[in-house]
Amino acid sequence: VQLQASGGGLVQAGGSLRLSCAASGRTFTMYAMGWFRQAPGKEREFAAAISWSGGKTYYADSVKGRFTISRDNAKNTVYLQMNSLKPEDTAVYYCAARRGNTAQAMPDYDYWGQGTQVTVSS
Repeated sequence: VQLQASGGGLVQAGGSLRLSCAASGRTFTMYAMGWFRQAPGKEREFAAAISWSGGKTYYADSVKGRFTISRDNAKNTVYLQMNSLKPEDTAVYYCAARRGNTAQAMPDYDYWGQGTQVTVSS
């Protein structure tokens, strides 16, 4: 499966952005999806994950209550709605896919998108 992330940009603190990740192929519903992020000089970290049906979601403590992950299986797309953005949310955001259940560890994901830059100014 190929993943294409989009929707990043520059936003002021307190603002919102919605990231999208479009997946190729006809087996999108076989994959759990995740969003990870990598800030400058830091390791890539888990942000959010969603099960193949959308019925289960998981969030890192740092984004819980501000970010919402969702998916539209008819459009082969997963979203990350980001509200109340903070400068520390500045990072390249990556979407990822894995067969089976959701996961929070990078090695558990099989496919990765190219990343989209999110910059939050103070």
